[in-house]
Amino acid sequence: MALWKDTTPGTPGQTPAPPAKDTFTREPERPVTNVAPLNPDTTKRTRERLEMKESVIASDLTIEGKIIGSGHVRLAGRFKGDVQVDGNLTIDTGATLDGQVRAQTVVVGGELKGNIESAKRVELLEGGIITGDVKAGSLTVAAGSRMRGQVEFGWEDDAKKSSLETKGFGTAT
Repeated sequence: MALWKDTTPGTPGQTPAPPAKDTFTREPERPVTNVAPLNPDTTKRTRERLEMKESVIASDLTIEGKIIGSGHVRLAGRFKGDVQVDGNLTIDTGATLDGQVRAQTVVVGGELKGNIESAKRVELLEGGIITGDVKAGSLTVAAGSRMRGQVEFGWEDDAKKSSLETKGFGTAT
């Protein structure tokens, strides 16, 4: 005894014809959205940030050596040695770095004993300490931070301009 009614035409043992295409079983069409970026430079910087990985030195680690490479470095522990990265260096609160630094952006929330050279931006957060010289395009200093050393900032464009003038590319007046 059958529990359902067989509505397939044909004889038994014959393969049934494929069912007619039902409009309700199709997947809905997905709208294609092509949104132009507001600023192409922003998209480029965002993509670069996503492509660069961040290496972390954990708070319970003490490392001595040298860091060279591309990407971002976050220091939460203690590191003795020089750091040279194409990305950003972040020294968290409670972390210490004893060495020279070359990075695009340097954020100091802990303690840095050493010089920062040719950074685009340096941020000294509340409670941050720098003992050494700083050469950067811009410097942000929060209340409650401390620094001992010499600082040069904002000279990035003038240095490039003067080097172009000595090569004969000066501006006409």
